[in-house]
Amino acid sequence: MESSAFKTKVVKVEIPPEGNIIFGMSHFIKTVEDLYETLVESSPTIKFGIAFCEASQQRLIRTDGNNKELIDLASKAAFDVGCGHTFFIFLKDSFPVNVLNRVKRVSEVCRIFCATANPLEVLVAETELGRGVIGVVDGQTPLGIETDENKKERTEFLRNIGYKR
Repeated sequence: MESSAFKTKVVKVEIPPEGNIIFGMSHFIKTVEDLYETLVESSPTIKFGIAFCEASQQRLIRTDGNNKELIDLASKAAFDVGCGHTFFIFLKDSFPVNVLNRVKRVSEVCRIFCATANPLEVLVAETELGRGVIGVVDGQTPLGIETDENKKERTEFLRNIGYKR
């Protein structure tokens, strides 16, 4: 029996002030433990929460982390989005750029949808089988093209926060 019917929805993800998230897809229940080890090895001061949507068996939101608030936020986002094999990592005292390549190299990780502190919406399709991610809306649309003054501000900002010399 073939069915092409599906519904779409937009799920807003709440990101805490001064927080960041990484939203991705993986394929195996050990994702939570492997992401935990990857993050904890990246920095002794990083605060994080992880939630992973199990796609078979008990179909639970699997969680881990070292900060209860961030674990709770990741769990809520994962539950609200509800797409199998997706995961959320909520971060504080760290930026995604500090851990993103390590996260990508975790053997179960198939894809990263976004890494952001911007307002985030996840576009979800729902079929008879379940839910899947269509894409993400990460932040707002551009207002123009940068000027020479904007370029100067950008380079100064990166130096002020220590990412360039």
